[in-house]
Amino acid sequence: MQKKIMAVFGTRPEAIKMAPLLKALQKNENYQLLITVTAQHREMLDQVMDLFQLKADYDLDIMKDRQTLSGLSARIITKLDGILAEEKPDLLLVHGDTSSTFIGALTSFYHQIEIAHVEAGLRTHNKYSPFPEEMNRQLTGVLADLNFAPTKRAKENLLLENKAAEKIFVTGNTVIDALLSVVDQNYKFENELLKNLDFENKKVILLTAHRRENLGEPMENIFRAVQQLTEKMKDLEVIFPVHLNPVIRELSKKMLAKNQQIHLIEPLDYLPFANLMARSDLVLTDSGGIQEEAPSLGKPVLVLRDTTERPEAVEAGTVLKVGTSAEAIYSESLKLLTDVEEYQRRAAAVNPYGDGKAVERIIKAMNYYFGISKKRPHDFEL
Repeated sequence: MQKKIMAVFGTRPEAIKMAPLLKALQKNENYQLLITVTAQHREMLDQVMDLFQLKADYDLDIMKDRQTLSGLSARIITKLDGILAEEKPDLLLVHGDTSSTFIGALTSFYHQIEIAHVEAGLRTHNKYSPFPEEMNRQLTGVLADLNFAPTKRAKENLLLENKAAEKIFVTGNTVIDALLSVVDQNYKFENELLKNLDFENKKVILLTAHRRENLGEPMENIFRAVQQLTEKMKDLEVIFPVHLNPVIRELSKKMLAKNQQIHLIEPLDYLPFANLMARSDLVLTDSGGIQEEAPSLGKPVLVLRDTTERPEAVEAGTVLKVGTSAEAIYSESLKLLTDVEEYQRRAAAVNPYGDGKAVERIIKAMNYYFGISKKRPHDFEL
């Protein structure tokens, strides 16, 4: 008899990382998959759903302009409650650290439905950094019955929190599976700026910045640093797909719009974004997932945050945490863009986050969990 699996997610990063797993579950005769999206991020979510040809069975459509975390959480619980009562899935599948993840897991707990957490065990151990993501993932971890940890370090974090070892599977990260499926050296950009950008003869920085804790002075420092870099390097181009957050849009327009070497563009669909990342020289980001993706493409990453839940990348040398000091961002970026030996050292570091087979391991773990297979799958190792 098929096991009914309901996946709940709401943001673009979740959709990207869940997509290869959902496609595999749809093809697997052991499972009936239901997809429920909260649409915490409406437009960006829809782009990824279209790219991977995924269709939601339920769409909560909860996004509101300048929504609060409390309002967002209340709307998810209210709308998801009836769906879970009607469908009664055997397992609820959530990913990572968003509000959709935690509140989806909480609502599932209220219905005594078992919970599987993809990308489990990441920790900064700082309650407010990143906010609210750190507590979202910690609280989801408390509720989860089945944990798919991307790395050995993530598994160790869960064991320290008294999660049962037999309920933890080290799988690698599904984002690598997704990334490798879409990057193409012959990809043609539709965006006019990217289509005509001289990637061969220019130095190109890809900048992404959207974290709540970076709003205000930290974001101003980030923008100030890239301004200084363009003044120092006339062959430098900075591409900044500006997040839809109106606060970020207002500040970036005010500080960066007049600089002809800095290009403020609309958020990109995942396909062009992944291929832009592959052709950039350096990535500056406060994102979590990009810390995993860019090293798979041989691109050094400077993390614009004071904490990271991905210390494996820092230890491996693929990622350098610089915080939001304008001086630190400027000096470390300049070093990587001008010191060939340092650049190659970081670009060649081994990515600790996966080999493109995370989905395969997760399916095997689910088969083992449900008794479909008697053999426990091997953990992912470097």
